Amino acid sequence: MTLSILVTGASRGIGAAIAHDLAGRGHRIAVHAGRDATAARAVRAALPGEGHAVVVGDVADPEECVRIVEETVRELGGVDVLVNNAGIFEAHPIARASFDDWQHAWRRTLAVNLLGPANLAWLVARHLLDRPSGPEGGRLISVGSRGAYRGEPLNPAYGASKAALHSMTQSLAVALAPSGILSAAVAPGFVETDMGRSVLDSPEGDAVRAQSPFNRVATPEEVAQTVAWLATDAPLWVSGTVVDVNGASYLR
Repeated sequence: MTLSILVTGASRGIGAAIAHDLAGRGHRIAVHAGRDATAARAVRAALPGEGHAVVVGDVADPEECVRIVEETVRELGGVDVLVNNAGIFEAHPIARASFDDWQHAWRRTLAVNLLGPANLAWLVARHLLDRPSGPEGGRLISVGSRGAYRGEPLNPAYGASKAALHSMTQSLAVALAPSGILSAAVAPGFVETDMGRSVLDSPEGDAVRAQSPFNRVATPEEVAQTVAWLATDAPLWVSGTVVDVNGASYLR
């Protein structure tokens, strides 16, 4: 069965890899970007299959979240699966950040990494609950982080936002189970994306790779494969799980 899937933050990195993997499995994808419509269109053009869409909007803005979901429903004819992948990672070490910088980092990080996913989850869940065919088979998947458990000393708002995202995922799993909707998440460690390349190419790179006994970091495709499994083929009984995708770099 072909699913209609909204992937946020899909104009690059992990999100683009998720979109490509899901499209390769025969599903129709709404490629979301916060601002860069050109990058999102390039991702869409590279996806296998047909019927894909591009949606643009700031997930930190509740009204934009409404528009993102409405456009996805209009372009794809509905939404079966939401992949909450969009996120930001801004350094704000407490020993060096000014109070103004500290406040800005916390407000913006929570708005993008937690409140946006929460609003989108509500909107997609309501769509599933209200659609004529009923909600059964709908799925809400979130991309969390190893940092939710390990801690993020230079980016505490990021770690806190991802811990809350994991908790939200599990709360929604319980709340939506009677309606047949699955809610699950992945918790990646360090991933080889354009944003992480500067760290991997720096003197710190070897130490980052050594965090895993495989002596490397994840590829976006490895995270995408796990997300795609949860979004499509995973049994309903994994609802509520947070799958570690960190190469045994952090065990809990």
